[in-house]
Amino acid sequence: MKVFVTGGAGYIGSHMLTELLGEGHEVCVYDNYVNSLPLALDRVRTLTNRPFETVAGDLRQGERLAESLKAFRPDAVIHFAGLKAVGASAAFPLEYYENNVQGSIALLRAMEAAECHRIVFSSSATVYGEPRYLPFDEAHPLSPINPYGRTKQFIEEIIRDWVAARSGASAVLLRYFNPVGAHESGRIGEDPLGPPANLLPFVSQVAVGRRPFVSVYGDDYPTRDGTGERDYIHVVDLAKAHTAALTYCASRPGCEAINVGVGRGATVLEVIRAFEAASGRTIPYRIVARRPGDTASSVADPSKALALLGWRAERDLGDICRSAWAWQSANPQGYRSTAS
Repeated sequence: MKVFVTGGAGYIGSHMLTELLGEGHEVCVYDNYVNSLPLALDRVRTLTNRPFETVAGDLRQGERLAESLKAFRPDAVIHFAGLKAVGASAAFPLEYYENNVQGSIALLRAMEAAECHRIVFSSSATVYGEPRYLPFDEAHPLSPINPYGRTKQFIEEIIRDWVAARSGASAVLLRYFNPVGAHESGRIGEDPLGPPANLLPFVSQVAVGRRPFVSVYGDDYPTRDGTGERDYIHVVDLAKAHTAALTYCASRPGCEAINVGVGRGATVLEVIRAFEAASGRTIPYRIVARRPGDTASSVADPSKALALLGWRAERDLGDICRSAWAWQSANPQGYRSTAS
């Protein structure tokens, strides 16, 4: 299959790329490198020993995007590109709506011009908002509590309408929970710009000495140890969910939203202890006040993914922490650690 991947140089995109190339797909990566580096793609080439096309471009460059899709003529698109920091979305909402929503509309228009009607979209569990019940299943009401989550919800609805208007079109909306970990080689992994917004990369940077301690936001939640609980999924398992979604899109028209998670949670302190075991390092932490908007627990019901895609997560928290440490210890400054 010929697959056009937006945001393919990013954290999830680069792991997706290794899976696609490993399965023999032809790939074109379209990325503006705002939150990534071309070096990640160089490492993917070395890991897979497979060629692929790249285009440096922004989704909002509609003409360039359309030309790239027409030239490549993909069978399907995997759409990762977008701004993704919850806090920044609250501070700069117009930038998020412009980049994420308008960019996605431009992508769908470009797909139409290229006669491509299959898409796998990188959505998020943030579309659910505050849990009315747990675990989250796909029937849970959508009520995102920040602009980032609302961009994901709006894009989902736009894709649904786009699919409904086209006979034979297909889409899978993958609602990620908490992607973490790294490729087993330690050559590609998560490399956030600035202070990490998520727990595991912050823990990794403390373990490698880049930061002095982890801030634990609240220890009075109704969880096993009082700290927040989240469903953490290994990024390689997540990438495999996308390849399963591609197969599903190829044979079934329509639009499906599907959770991608493990189905069990880990608390902040459990993650810290698991990372200490994986790294052999002590992870200093401090209990601080809760953050506004944080929930006690967020855990997926992934049964629909098994039923429709034949997919389930295979890696546990120990696997996640060992792979993240292999990446971070070999690349203490991320991709900037070395020139190759």
